[in-house]
Amino acid sequence: MTQITNRDGKLYEIDQQETKRLEYICESVRRNILDTLFRVGRGHSGPSLSLVEILVTLYFRELHLDPTDPKWLDRDRLILSKGHGAVGLYSVFAERGLIPKEELKTFESLDTRLQGSVDSIWLPWVELTTGSLGMGLSVSLGIALAAKWQGKDIRSYCVVGDGETQEGNIWEAAMCASKFNLDNLVAIVDWNGLQGGKRHEVMPSMEPYADKWEAFGWHVIEIPGHDVTALLTAYHEARQIKDQPTIIVAHTVKGKGVSYMEDNKKWHLGLVTEALYEQAMSEINARLEALSEYAEIS
Repeated sequence: MTQITNRDGKLYEIDQQETKRLEYICESVRRNILDTLFRVGRGHSGPSLSLVEILVTLYFRELHLDPTDPKWLDRDRLILSKGHGAVGLYSVFAERGLIPKEELKTFESLDTRLQGSVDSIWLPWVELTTGSLGMGLSVSLGIALAAKWQGKDIRSYCVVGDGETQEGNIWEAAMCASKFNLDNLVAIVDWNGLQGGKRHEVMPSMEPYADKWEAFGWHVIEIPGHDVTALLTAYHEARQIKDQPTIIVAHTVKGKGVSYMEDNKKWHLGLVTEALYEQAMSEINARLEALSEYAEIS
């Protein structure tokens, strides 16, 4: 059993019930993702599945938000800088009750709010239109800096892809965030070891990765990115850090939860056929059944 504080500073325990409840939600989100991709016939499956535990722990535990008002002024902000993980984010929104589940059926259709990369013009729960990689961290630090200047207790979170951190403006943002001691800024790297359809072959000099962020003045936390307790504990740790931004390097598996997609570079994108859909849903439903006693825990 782990004791941590929540976003409001209240002590609570991460016990087996809490862990299993969040794991059940994660599998429900994976079901949403597979249903959506199969129905539409396209979409970024691998990058969305690797994000699930990160987004679920943020939206169901960490973020300070008002579910009835996406533009509440005192909300925490989350930017999904790797905007191609959109169907993962939408599936979390649906499970959290921020959008209707039925709306997932409209993904990438004409006049939908659910674009292939997240779009803040169409969907108010999205803080920034992304898709052109590398830009989200700069906006997140701007949000954190503005909150500091205004004396507001607002935290700014940015989820980036590991390949995305090869972009130059990521490191410009890293320098700036450190300069201004933005301890209300948290970057979370979805470190799944694949970028697009390749391993880390484009810029192999990214290692030693954590050392680079430390050299830029960041507090670095490395965790297994599908462990909900590790994620919640990392968010708690980040809130205790003063005068430094925090980066959480979450080691994940691309395509997590679907055996034929896991760590398979072919599944950055891919057509989910009926046979593949049935196989994936069989795996997900088996895990949901094993966790079903935790489904109704609030």
